[in-house]
Amino acid sequence: MKLIVAYIQPDALSSVKKSLFEKDIFKISVTNASGCGQQKGYAENYRGTITEVNLLKKIRIEIAVNDEYVDSVTNAIIDGARTGNIGDGKIFVMDLGDCIRIRTGESGEAAIG
Repeated sequence: MKLIVAYIQPDALSSVKKSLFEKDIFKISVTNASGCGQQKGYAENYRGTITEVNLLKKIRIEIAVNDEYVDSVTNAIIDGARTGNIGDGKIFVMDLGDCIRIRTGESGEAAIG
């Protein structure tokens, strides 16, 4: 079992969801996030004051999958989010120790579905 965490641009969310849905992946969690990477932010002039904005808006996607789905999920995220520009995002794949479905008490791969 793996936990896939991806940080993408906010405007790429709809295309990433579409790409995931085409591969029959529907169980995702999405949250708003702030961060910076190679982009390093930008300077903004607001009412005569220059402000450094170095935490940019991002979207965090979390998907728990069984091992055989890792490649299809990561490829779907890449297909939906890639523009070729700095700031397209990152994908992290981590081992998932356990998963428990609260409703039924199932655990492990059966709980992920």
